[in-house]
Amino acid sequence: MGGVSVDFLLELLSEEIPARMQAGARNDLARLLAEELEELGVAAEAIDVWSTPRRLALVARGLPVETQAVSEEIKGPRTSAPPQALEGFLRKVGLPHEQLQERDGVWFAIVEKPGRPMRDLLGPIVERIIRGFPWPKSMRWGASSESTASLRWVRPLHGIVALLGEEIVPIQIDGITSGATTVGHRFHHPGPITVGGAHDYAEKLRACHVIVDHEEREKLVREGAAKAATDAGLELVADEGLVVENAGLTEWPVPLLGRFDADYLDVPREVIVLTMRTNQKYFACTDAEGLLAPAFICTANIDANDGGQAIVEGNRRVLAARLSDARFFWEQDLKVPLDEQTAKLGGIVFHEKLGTVADKVARVAKLAQWLVKERLVPGADPDQVRIAAKMAKSDLVTQIVGEFPELQGTLGGYIARAQGEPNAVADALRDHYRPAGQGDDVPTDPVTVAVNIADRLDTLVAFFSIGEKPTGSRDPFALRRAALGFLQILTRNGLRMPLSDVLVEAAVLLIVSRLGAINTVTFPDLLEPDEDEHEITAEVGSFTYRHGDRVVVRWDSSKTPKIERGQIIEEATSISEQILDFLEDRLKVQQRDAGVRHDLIDAVFALGDEDDIVRLLARVKALQAFIGTKDGADLLTGYKRAANILRKEKWEERRDPRSHSYEPLHQEAELDEALDAAEPRAEQAIEEEDFERAMKVLASLRAPVDAFFDHVTVNDPDPEKRERRLNLLARLRDAVNRVADFSKIEG
Repeated sequence: MGGVSVDFLLELLSEEIPARMQAGARNDLARLLAEELEELGVAAEAIDVWSTPRRLALVARGLPVETQAVSEEIKGPRTSAPPQALEGFLRKVGLPHEQLQERDGVWFAIVEKPGRPMRDLLGPIVERIIRGFPWPKSMRWGASSESTASLRWVRPLHGIVALLGEEIVPIQIDGITSGATTVGHRFHHPGPITVGGAHDYAEKLRACHVIVDHEEREKLVREGAAKAATDAGLELVADEGLVVENAGLTEWPVPLLGRFDADYLDVPREVIVLTMRTNQKYFACTDAEGLLAPAFICTANIDANDGGQAIVEGNRRVLAARLSDARFFWEQDLKVPLDEQTAKLGGIVFHEKLGTVADKVARVAKLAQWLVKERLVPGADPDQVRIAAKMAKSDLVTQIVGEFPELQGTLGGYIARAQGEPNAVADALRDHYRPAGQGDDVPTDPVTVAVNIADRLDTLVAFFSIGEKPTGSRDPFALRRAALGFLQILTRNGLRMPLSDVLVEAAVLLIVSRLGAINTVTFPDLLEPDEDEHEITAEVGSFTYRHGDRVVVRWDSSKTPKIERGQIIEEATSISEQILDFLEDRLKVQQRDAGVRHDLIDAVFALGDEDDIVRLLARVKALQAFIGTKDGADLLTGYKRAANILRKEKWEERRDPRSHSYEPLHQEAELDEALDAAEPRAEQAIEEEDFERAMKVLASLRAPVDAFFDHVTVNDPDPEKRERRLNLLARLRDAVNRVADFSKIEG
């Protein structure tokens, strides 16, 4: 757009905007203005947005002084339409009849829209933005707040600066009139400041102790806090979220270091750090050995005359009170044995359809013990697994976790260690939620792994059983995270686990739990494979159990409807299959980041009997390497050609190709011999889980397959030849599919 361009400055001055809302508000302000300008056919060269605790500011650079004149063609009714239709069209376009144009029996109006001054357009735009601003929470204030039509803002709005170039853009909203005047720092320069325009806005505020650029304030907090720690011989505990929050709380940030009583260091480190971070927005520091130091860094919003001594002392006193409370909670929690805390879990609802946390703990304990007994988690001590699983959720009822829910697990580990539990048990309590996200440590201790896996599988089975599966971006129970963590634990520890069987076991435990029997089962090993049928007595009846050759759960009670034989296994198997599909999707996401193709995972999963994730990924790795070679790519092409022919003919192998009486062509015989040699070798390699060797064996088929297709007509007019050749292709397809379902591979 030609002509003169100018910058537009907008500042919305209010009382303190919560730090957590500022980033979203900046994005919304820029987006809303850009959308309004687009409606006018105008685009800014750039839109810069800033925020401080008291203001949202925007500069739209390079706006035209006025919009361009445009000529718009508007289609009207047909010339044969009733007079009323024509009259309505004329009113709409504001033109007399004689200025219409007729083309092919249709009326058209050419409407000339003159350019308009941008200054006149920006006022209504800003008013619409302010009135419709999408704050997460907003309020009304003052006398006008009695009316629902009054202005809503995050906190009371006090002023609007709106300048196009150096001209004030007139805006009047709820008694607030736009101008060129704002205010500086609340303490250093509370008086009015007159702004000339976008060109001097930031520097005039800086002169009055306001740094309007949030990124600059974040840098001052980050570097100033690190320097304060270094000057004291300490190291800052990095916390980018705290950097952003402190920058959002200050207009002139000044990081200051203070110290607290070292006696508080007998409280767990995480409790101290969270107390400082959550309640006071302070940074923590460590000493040269990496231990938590009795020091904190607060961020003042003032350049104090005494160097900040009074501010530090005030903050020290407040922190001392907070740490005193934390120590009291810690000492009280420490007095209660964890098994007593565990007994209280029956009072916490896990989910209204899934019972209490105590019910979940009972299931997790049984499943964890079964995993160890079946040697699916090698090296785990059964007694330690039993204790850890039963205590894993005990810290949920502690006072500290009530204050800081993010410490669940961590606090249990501290208490268990302090109460004399073995390190393996304490570590399991601490780490059974890990990994909690990207980059988190994956546990490797066998006791932790057993409890961790049992907990995650129970969560997946529980929510899938009541239809609470993740959909789109909705995952309220973090099942994707649970699945990804489970897969990370399996792969990191190389655990060989038949997932179908394990998931069925977990699902049976859940179903029995829902029947109300899980806590009163008298037979000590519910899931032990045994040829004998065991009666297991529960409070309201009895049941037996079968999985495969085992006994099917059979529930019979006057208080509960009879469960037909096999019903529980049928339901458990259905849940298991759903979760296997879900885990396959999560595995693709996980492995995609590692450069593994999703179609190769599909190709191995499609075998139908491969649910050992470690073995599956070994297959996939070998398959990806093989497909990347010329032999692999050529064999894939030959396989797909064979599979397409067989699919088109709806052909399955009917007879051994060698049972036919005619003399085969040389290329047929060669492929026959190659398959004779390859099939047993590939089978043995697969059995030995040497998948790279299996792929090399398949590579030997490439040349005879190419020769076969180059010289042999499959659909020969002779029925005997045609049958033999189709059977030979079916044999090739089946030999390749023992390694992976090549039909799922793209390319």
